[in-house]
Amino acid sequence: QEEQASTSEASSSSSSQQQPQVQPSLDDCLNLCIGERDEQRLAGLLLVTKFCNKDDHASIRKVYDAVRPQFLHRLLLTGMGKGSDVGGNNRDVYLQLSITVLSAFCRVPQIAASENMVTKIPLIVEAMSKEPGSPIIEDCYEYLFLVSTANEEGVKTLYKSGGLNVLASQLMILPDGSHMIELAMRLVQIIVIKLPSEIVYSEHPTDLAMVVSAVAKQFAVLQNSLKFEALHLLSAILTNRYSAPVYDALSLMGNDVWSRNMQIGIVAILQNRVAPSHKLQALFLAECVISIVGEGWLIGEINLTGSQVSLPADRCILLVLESSRVEIAVLLNDLAHLKYEASKASSNRENILVKQRNLGVAFSLVEKIIKLISSFGGEESAANAVTSERTFTKIISGLNETIGAVLDYLQDAKEHGQMKGNDLLAAVRVIGSYLAEAPDACKDKVTELLAYMLAIEGEDELRPFYSICFLLPMLCQITLKTGGCKILASSGAFREVVGYLIALIEQNNYTSEDNGSIFLACDTILNLLLKREQIKFPLDDPSFIRLLVALSHWAGNIFINSDFALAVRDLLVSTVETSWFCMHSYFLSVASSKKMSS
Repeated sequence: QEEQASTSEASSSSSSQQQPQVQPSLDDCLNLCIGERDEQRLAGLLLVTKFCNKDDHASIRKVYDAVRPQFLHRLLLTGMGKGSDVGGNNRDVYLQLSITVLSAFCRVPQIAASENMVTKIPLIVEAMSKEPGSPIIEDCYEYLFLVSTANEEGVKTLYKSGGLNVLASQLMILPDGSHMIELAMRLVQIIVIKLPSEIVYSEHPTDLAMVVSAVAKQFAVLQNSLKFEALHLLSAILTNRYSAPVYDALSLMGNDVWSRNMQIGIVAILQNRVAPSHKLQALFLAECVISIVGEGWLIGEINLTGSQVSLPADRCILLVLESSRVEIAVLLNDLAHLKYEASKASSNRENILVKQRNLGVAFSLVEKIIKLISSFGGEESAANAVTSERTFTKIISGLNETIGAVLDYLQDAKEHGQMKGNDLLAAVRVIGSYLAEAPDACKDKVTELLAYMLAIEGEDELRPFYSICFLLPMLCQITLKTGGCKILASSGAFREVVGYLIALIEQNNYTSEDNGSIFLACDTILNLLLKREQIKFPLDDPSFIRLLVALSHWAGNIFINSDFALAVRDLLVSTVETSWFCMHSYFLSVASSKKMSS
């Protein structure tokens, strides 16, 4: 009998397990949610979280309409230990339930955009700051993201509630590649894009620097679409016109982990097949990092995260140079087409400005590489230990090709009568940077375009000034030889240098950069005058009379024992000799003209 009883119990138990469990219907949840007692509403909300699909917006809307907003608010306060009901031992349960339900409700855009949801943001931020490792954190991020994207007031409230500080501190500890870190990154991007940059960057430079450091790690370690999200956020923060305080905060960090993570991420982007826009953003990012930590960042062994493999020390500089070279070639071609062949529509004008900006970044990277290789061979250069002769040859070859393309662009501009433009001035600058280190590079093209390059003006210039400044180091070097003096004299370029020196003298308020330019201009003119007999330099040019007048006034305002005084003395001696012949020829011509008129 006992065996039969046990068999009967087992069969009844088995049959009961095979019967499907009946899930509560939406109407059951709604009936509980509209109940009079808190226990009923809590039970209804619990059922909603277990059985209601988060993507079923119609059902979520019905539940939201059934639940009283005051009850939701009271439940959240209770979970946080505020209000009249302290919650006792169930506080954590109430807090998790309230935030889970609120984030689910906010999946409906109309609910997320409501004032009720915006006003709860300060409480959610406070809960996050007190419970950084709690299970509620992901729902908090969901809530903040949905409300901030649905209502601009949500972004403002998040910022005013200290949201950026909380996001910055938690980004450092969130799991790599998690949904939470994705939402946190998107929230920071919303703040950076939608709120006034001059306020955000001035009030939170340290927080933004922490964000950069944390996101740089994700940029280095991730190999999925979130890597590009990190790229976009880093670019948005560091390329902003108000980002100087963030640069300062990053430069004060006690380690270079963030910059090496940047290097790993940028190298990964540049050496793989990705969209051209992503490669361009990576170049923007490289330019920003170098501006903060210096050109030495371009070299050094790269240890890939999570791998025993390391990349060669020259991989970064070669990738940046090659990518910049390609970008410059494409942009120069596009600009030439837009400026000389396409229509003059306003959309083209905007397109030209964007491409000129991108070109400026690529030029800046080339200049930074030029500056770095100029240190090769120095006793204290760290580059010597990590760069080979083969690498150096590759770099020089790439630079020669790039400068050649830039000179062709200027040749095209000259043929079209273009003398003014920031893109033209930037082209002269990068050419001047390279020729300062390699004055004999592209010699024929440079000789042909020298007078034209010295006459180029920026958009805001009334006369050529910066173009002469950029080319002075090269001019000073080539005039050490007779051949260079002949080029300067035959092209008439010496008049531009004389005019530039006079303009600097007449400013009467010199910066340290002006001091260097004054020395270079003095040396260039002096080199020319000392070789005037060898190159058969014409002595009747009136520009030297104007220079003599300017020098004589200037000489009385400088210290006798200063380096300026010595430079002026040497230049005055040579200029007086030359100007004597100039004035003699001038007076002869005046006398002759008077005699003919009488």
